[in-house]
Amino acid sequence: MATHNSSAAELVAQLGRLGVPMGAVVVVHTSFKAVGPVEGGPAGLVAALTEALGSAGTLVMPAMADDDETPFDPASTPCIGMGVVAETFRRLPGVRRSDNPASFAARGPLAAAIVAPHPLAPPHGIDSPVGRADALGGFVLLLGVGHSENTTLHLAEAVAGVPYHVRKWATVLRDGVPARVEYDETDHCCRGFARADEWLRARGLQREGTVGRATARLMRASDLLGVAVPVLLGDPCALLHARDAGCDECDAAWASIP
Repeated sequence: MATHNSSAAELVAQLGRLGVPMGAVVVVHTSFKAVGPVEGGPAGLVAALTEALGSAGTLVMPAMADDDETPFDPASTPCIGMGVVAETFRRLPGVRRSDNPASFAARGPLAAAIVAPHPLAPPHGIDSPVGRADALGGFVLLLGVGHSENTTLHLAEAVAGVPYHVRKWATVLRDGVPARVEYDETDHCCRGFARADEWLRARGLQREGTVGRATARLMRASDLLGVAVPVLLGDPCALLHARDAGCDECDAAWASIP
């Protein structure tokens, strides 16, 4: 049986039924493999997202560097680890990318504001692309991925002031000379982020549907913060596995707590 390739028109209609609003700021995390065959490949999916948002909308995707040892260059440093759609998007005409190893890429009227210079630490705090997207009334769209890929939950950790962090480093250019820069990041396995599903569903704050072949989730960034931050204020380690539960990444986070 021939495989059906989703057309741009089909994807735009599905995004509309999900509730993606025209003119919005939308941070997208996606697995192209989950979405399935799309006419035009990854660029075709980006085109459908762009059409769904309209000319007044701003599309945002993660564009974090793959290589900590090579000096970061927003024009050329790949972000393949963020998926083929994000890697395709950051190379398209009109896309702006922040000059930061923890970068995001954006296209649309608010792109320049979203990807303006931002601090390396915390990578996903209030003054970061996801923080700015939230301040602009933005949405988060998960296509074929769950909340474990949802960077806005790292923003929730920053807002709540969670006590754990992991020491990381990146290479940047200073006056044309490569320099190693160390910084702290609230990092762990992120599988605990899946709890956001129950928090949002219980309050009717998450729209769910299908885009292509993928399960899709849509929520306002402010709604996600509104449910996650109070949980973290009450239990700052709510998103970590229990100590010594067999998760090395979460154990490292626990070990960092003074």
